[in-house]
Amino acid sequence: KSSRLQCDWKLLVGVVLQFLFQVFNAKTAELLSHHQVEINQSFPKEGWVEEDPKEIMQSVYECMERTCEKLSQLNIDISNIKAVGVANQRETTLVWDKETGEPLYNAIVWLDLRTQSTVERLITKTPGQNKNHLKHKTGLPISTYFSAVKLRWLLDNVDEVRQAVLSERAMFGTVDSWIIWCLTGGRNGGIHCTDVSNASRTMLFNIHTMDWDPELCRYFDVPMEILPKVRSSSEIYGWMVSSKSGSLAGVPISGCLGDQSAALVGQMCFTEGQAKNTYGTGCFLLRHTGTKPVMSDHGLLTTVAYKMGKDEPTCYALEGSVAIAGAVVRWLKDNMGIVQSSSEIETLAAAAGSSYGCYFVPAFSGLYAPYWEPSARGIICGLTQFTNRNHLAFAALEAVCFQTREILDAMNQDSGVHLTQLQVDGGMTSNRLLMQLQADILCMSVVRPTMSETTALGAAMAAGAAEGVKVWNLSPGHLPHITSEKYEPQINSDESEFRFARWKKAVQRAMNWETTEPCCNANGTRLSYLLPLCLCCIGAVALSLA
Repeated sequence: KSSRLQCDWKLLVGVVLQFLFQVFNAKTAELLSHHQVEINQSFPKEGWVEEDPKEIMQSVYECMERTCEKLSQLNIDISNIKAVGVANQRETTLVWDKETGEPLYNAIVWLDLRTQSTVERLITKTPGQNKNHLKHKTGLPISTYFSAVKLRWLLDNVDEVRQAVLSERAMFGTVDSWIIWCLTGGRNGGIHCTDVSNASRTMLFNIHTMDWDPELCRYFDVPMEILPKVRSSSEIYGWMVSSKSGSLAGVPISGCLGDQSAALVGQMCFTEGQAKNTYGTGCFLLRHTGTKPVMSDHGLLTTVAYKMGKDEPTCYALEGSVAIAGAVVRWLKDNMGIVQSSSEIETLAAAAGSSYGCYFVPAFSGLYAPYWEPSARGIICGLTQFTNRNHLAFAALEAVCFQTREILDAMNQDSGVHLTQLQVDGGMTSNRLLMQLQADILCMSVVRPTMSETTALGAAMAAGAAEGVKVWNLSPGHLPHITSEKYEPQINSDESEFRFARWKKAVQRAMNWETTEPCCNANGTRLSYLLPLCLCCIGAVALSLA
C-alpha cells in the first residue's frame, strides 16, 4: 500500500458517463482520482436529441477498465471493491429486446421535444384539458419532459418496438435500468429493475402507493409487463458478471439514484428543509420535504428523493427544473462563437461588471418550472449600441441566477418556510462570478463544496450503505465533513429586486412565441414551428470500495 492510501481506508469511486470518473475516500469523501469519457449525442431533426445505448455501455466498460488500471497504479487491490452504484439521467428513455440484448431504438434524451403533439393529444382527452390531471398520483404535469410520453412515441412510431411488445420481447427502462440489466448479465439473466427516484419521473408511477399504477398505464396505453421492477435506492439488486466487467465480476450493484437525487444525497441533505441546486446543462433545485409528499401550488414538481433501503421510509422532495443553464454557455460558444471555451465566459462577464440593461431568457426548449410553457422561446432584450459580447456573457450568467430565483421563490411559497442559504453543486459552480451573482440575486448565502460534482458521490454513498455491504454509515454522526466555500450577497436587496423585476418582464415577452399549429411558407409548404435547441445531461456510475 502507498503511504497515502492506507489499507484500512474505505474508498468510493464514481463515474459520470459523459464527463468524469471519480474515486473517493469513504471517510472523508476526498476526491482521489478520476477518469473522463464523453458520449456523443445525435440530433436527427430539430428538437430531437438521442444517445446510442451501446455507446453508453461501452463508456461504462471503458471507465471500469481504466479505473482498475489507475487503482492498481495507486497500489490499491482491485479485490477491495465491494459495491457498485448507478446514477443517471432520469427521464431519458430506452426500449430493448430481452432475447437479443439489442436496443430497439436510440435513447430519447430528457430534453427531447418530439413528443409535443403527443402531449397535446393526451391533454385534449383529459377533463378540462388540464395538464395537471395526473398530478395527484404522479406529482408531475403532463409534459414532454417525462418518460411515459417518450415511450408512447416509441410505441406509436417505431415498428420494431411495437413488434417486440406484441411478441413479449420488449423491456422499457431509463438509463439506470439499461446499465444494471447489462452489467448483471443482459440477455443471460440480467436484472430488470429501477429505483423509486427514477420510477417517479416516468408518469407511470404512483408516488403514494410506491408502485406502477394500472390506471396511469391505461392512460398512456403502456403494457405493464415491459416495466422494470421498482426497488429502493440502496439494496443489492444483483451482481456484476464476467466478460466486459473484467475484474469487477461478482461485485454487487447496490445503489441506484436519479442524478438529482444522487446530488441531494451527495450534498448530505438528509433532513427535512435542506435543499441543493445543481448547475449542469439545466438547473435542478431540490428541497427535502420529509416522508410525506408536498404538492406544489406554484409550478414545482413533487418527486421521490430516495428510499435508503427496503425497510426504510420513502423521502420526498419538491423540485424546480430549469431546462437551460450551462447549455446557454455552450450555445454562446458553439452557435454564436461569442466565447471560445466555457471558462472564457467568466472573464468576459467580469470585464463588463454588469449587463447594462440587457436581459437574456434562454427558453430554447420552452420554459420549465414554474411556468411549464413549451411555446416560450429564447429572447435577448434591452440591447443598445453600447451592448457588446461582454454584456451578453454577463446577461447569460444572470439568466441562470434569475431562473434559480424564480424556482426558489416558488419553493418558499409552497413550503411556507424560507431557505436561509442555498447549497450548490455541478460543473458551473466553478465559475466564481456566477456564484457571487447567485448570492446577490437571491439575497442569501450560497455554499459550494470544494468537491462540486456530488452526483457520483451520492451514488457511491447509496451503494456503500446497502444492507449486505455496509461500508458507509449514513446516520448524522457518521457523515464525512466536506469543506465548502461560502458566497455572501454584496448588493442591497432593492437593486436585486429591480433586476429581478426586469427579468420577469423579459420572460413575459418570451411567452407564447411559437405554436405547433402548422402554417405555410412563401411556396405554400406547410411548416410546424416547434423548433427548439436541445442539449445533453449527465449520467453516472459509482463504485464503492472498502
